[in-house]
Amino acid sequence: MNYRIIAYILGWVLNFEALFMAVPAFTALYYSEGAGIGFVFSLLICLFFGVILTLKKPAKKAIYSRDGLVIVSLSWIVLSLFGALPFYVTGVIPSFIDAVFESAAGFTTTGASILSEVESLPRCILMWRSFTHWIGGMGVLVFIMAFVPLSGGQNMYIMKAESPGPSVSKFVPKIKATALLLYSMYFILTLAEFVFLLCGGMSVFESLNTALSTAGTGGFGFRNNSFESFSPYIQWVVTVFMFLFGVNFSIYFLILSKRIKEAMKSTELRVYILLVVAVTALITVNVSDMFATLEDAVRNVAFTVVSLVTTTGFATVDFNKWPELSRSIIVILLFTGACAGSTCGGIKLSRIILLFKSMSKELRLLVHPKQVHQIKIDGRVVSHETVRSVNVFLVCYMLIMMISFILISFDNHDLITNFTAVSATLNNVGPGLGLVGPTSNYGFFSGFSKLVLIFDMIAGRLELFPMLALFSPYTWKDK
Repeated sequence: MNYRIIAYILGWVLNFEALFMAVPAFTALYYSEGAGIGFVFSLLICLFFGVILTLKKPAKKAIYSRDGLVIVSLSWIVLSLFGALPFYVTGVIPSFIDAVFESAAGFTTTGASILSEVESLPRCILMWRSFTHWIGGMGVLVFIMAFVPLSGGQNMYIMKAESPGPSVSKFVPKIKATALLLYSMYFILTLAEFVFLLCGGMSVFESLNTALSTAGTGGFGFRNNSFESFSPYIQWVVTVFMFLFGVNFSIYFLILSKRIKEAMKSTELRVYILLVVAVTALITVNVSDMFATLEDAVRNVAFTVVSLVTTTGFATVDFNKWPELSRSIIVILLFTGACAGSTCGGIKLSRIILLFKSMSKELRLLVHPKQVHQIKIDGRVVSHETVRSVNVFLVCYMLIMMISFILISFDNHDLITNFTAVSATLNNVGPGLGLVGPTSNYGFFSGFSKLVLIFDMIAGRLELFPMLALFSPYTWKDK
């Protein structure tokens, strides 16, 4: 284990977090808010520890698989802990556990808040909440790799551990160039949404906050009723961009490379489009009598479906009041997620496609045991290692779900609340059903339950294994 490189990279994480905090600090300065002092203080603390850890470059810069897992998991824990300081120091959230919960919900793009009222918060705090979504959406270490030289090709271990989906590949030969390309596409899409929102009459502050939260598929808003009070135009713009940020970014790379036909052949993309259209149509039929017009029904249902399948968590209606069929479908959407390689949480459609293809293969083998069957996606054979990793992922996923569900049940809340709270945090969605519905928050949970849900949020964002690696003795043994 290369402890020196781990500490060095953690130092850079803190240095960049200090840089990120400058954004809400300048926001406070612009709006003459006293809460900005809290960001300056927090910024200096991050910078103090960050500079100490990066003063001396490690002699050995090699990063291997277990180093990458530990670096990523510890980085996100450190990011959440220090990111909680502005909430705590300013007194907006007086409990440090609550502050860490809000911070983790921001960076992991879960958007599960403990705050019952946000409209009276200082604008610098609202900016920090939205900005944490944008930082965490693509991944803070991906961002750092774009600017800080680490250890050449072995940086891939970090990108694999942090990036969502069953497999990660480089767009271009160099990791640094890949990271820059990812963030360039990410920034362009964010900027495009910002412009469209401005055209719809949103203020600069509101447009920027919305674009940052949508890009990270997070869900932190600046109004207590989320997007219910905004115009149909704004709701449609946010729906479209939530959908776009749910697409695998490799699709955008193919389009930019003028390989549009290849991009459109993506099985995952076709399933994603079909899922959104089919579920929207089904729920619209089920809830149409609850809306004044068909357009109103389609718009609100489409917004809700895209928000949940992309694990964003914005809301225009209280879907907790919908009929049981629609609520049941919503529970399923809490798990699916959108495409791998996007900013979304959840299991991911690519894994679900692989599971169905694996099931089909096993059924064919039962009927024709001597035939050779291969699993293919987009014309390419899927390796046994990838299939095995997906199966192991689901086993770990179910175990964490069950253990977390039992642990938070000690608070004695109802089953629907507990089940959807774990589902919504582990899948980085945010709102669930029951007491954690779209008009509620997580503030009523005990401190212990919040710690469990914080673990779920970070584990879900990192696809489980980096966090689980911290508890494995094999991670820390040299042999």
